[in-house]
Amino acid sequence: MCKCCEKKVIKTDQAPKAIGPYSVGVQGGHLIFTAGQLGLDPLSNAIVEGGIEAETRQALINISNILKAAGSDMSLVVKTTVFLRDINDFAKMNEIYATFFTENPPARSAVQVAALPRNAAVEIEAVAIIPCNCNADDCH
Repeated sequence: MCKCCEKKVIKTDQAPKAIGPYSVGVQGGHLIFTAGQLGLDPLSNAIVEGGIEAETRQALINISNILKAAGSDMSLVVKTTVFLRDINDFAKMNEIYATFFTENPPARSAVQVAALPRNAAVEIEAVAIIPCNCNADDCH
């Protein structure tokens, strides 16, 4: 197996640390999978103030920072899943979400859930491509 196809745990100080037995990001081959991100400030580890809009923005900033640490970015996101505490917040979430994906947005699912950690309004996870930097002859 070539090095680019190995599993690699992604760590960054620019996103909240995992608060359980999971990684904030895992690279598998040329894909990165982020853990669900709440609207947590990475420094204070507290939910940002400002409601669904502020939480959505912070969750997507956290995802962006995890992707950056893995050598990817938001333009390479292929799938997101959005978990909402209240589906009635969908339009407000969507308004902020659209500012992060202005061209060729990823596939997305959005669902209402019974509850989220820390009573958050939103949690978002993403799958993105990591560009191949290896010799094409070695990559399979």
